[in-house]
Amino acid sequence: MSKTAHPARPRSLEYTKYAAFARTHDLNGFLSNFKIPYKELNVYLMNKKTTSQLALFLPGLVSRMSENSEFFRDITAELRSGTKVFKAVITNAADPVLDYQASKRRIAAGEIADFFCAEAAKYDSARFIYNERGARLTVTADERGVKLSREDGLPDEPQTSVVQTGREYVVNPAAAKELLSEIGILAKNGKIKNDKIRKYNQIDYFVELMQGVLKELGDKDEYVILDAACGKSYLSFVLNFYLRELLKKKCRFIGVDYSQTVIDASKRIAKNLGYGNMEFIRADLNEYSPDSSIDLVISLHACDTATDMAMALGIRSKARAIVCVPCCHKDILKQYSYEPFRMITRHGILKARLADTLTDGLRAAYLEGCGYKVSMIEYISPLETPKNIMIRAVYTGRKNEKAMEEYGELKGLINVKPAIERYSRHGGRS
Repeated sequence: MSKTAHPARPRSLEYTKYAAFARTHDLNGFLSNFKIPYKELNVYLMNKKTTSQLALFLPGLVSRMSENSEFFRDITAELRSGTKVFKAVITNAADPVLDYQASKRRIAAGEIADFFCAEAAKYDSARFIYNERGARLTVTADERGVKLSREDGLPDEPQTSVVQTGREYVVNPAAAKELLSEIGILAKNGKIKNDKIRKYNQIDYFVELMQGVLKELGDKDEYVILDAACGKSYLSFVLNFYLRELLKKKCRFIGVDYSQTVIDASKRIAKNLGYGNMEFIRADLNEYSPDSSIDLVISLHACDTATDMAMALGIRSKARAIVCVPCCHKDILKQYSYEPFRMITRHGILKARLADTLTDGLRAAYLEGCGYKVSMIEYISPLETPKNIMIRAVYTGRKNEKAMEEYGELKGLINVKPAIERYSRHGGRS
């Protein structure tokens, strides 16, 4: 064999390390000692232009890791030499840990990009995969340059079989598979449980109707949302997913309920999902006072006067918006009387239905008197649930004396003392 002819060399880790050495030392001496043609070396190694481009991309991934620490999963580097792939993985955004070459060590966030750039220079190509809940970014680097690609949601997941009721879901069950499995909506086969389809339809449509309220609240650095009588917190978890992982909005949730059982369950779910922005508190709604300003109070199907407690809490805490879907209406039913309607109200079923209308009407009137702009809509088909009226109230900044006067006249006319007024003024104490 001629001294100037060399057989093709396999791409190996040792070879690429030698090549990296050549970049910072006497290249001519290196090539002479190892008898490697320069053009062959250039094929096997990532060029300087690529490594320079890579140095511009990687700090962005690390910055995103810090900003989205609560739902960051990992950064996986796949470093390729020939047919071999060597992996390095970064986990734990708050205190980053590097798992590389069969050892783990802590690494400062500010050192991650430089470390990856230095290692990538030793290999033929590299791929960096950034994973967070709801999104994946991939940076690919080789002799042709650097490319960035992005995937939102979980596009590779099969679509979940559900009843769509003629509309597209705002939070697609396939994209929120991990969340919905954790809260018990999805079965192990990836389909929504039969007895949860109706519930999920209600929650998803509630979230959809929040879009208009959020627009009225305007952009904020962080939304603070209080779920009053939160129960199992299905609504809070799905709304949190929508805000954080679909809209990429910062938010904090406070769930309040009197039952320690549901509070403990909600805390466990939040921990399992890595939702550090959610807290759950066992408290009486009439006695609870939030420790920060509240943007939005929500409540879904809180029974009877629990809805009044939720609205009253929103009024007392000067929430910028209140959105509730009431459940049963027993309080006004037991109180009201109006002699001109005696021929109608002597029929129990008609008296109960009229009580439902009077209860929500009085709630809306009182909210208007307190300075809220109020709208009421049928938020879901009555085939799903007859308790389908949504009350939306957005604070205008000043009280409405005329509306409060009319409210007073109405309650006197039908001889009632609405719970919302009592709870707003005294927290339920007379």
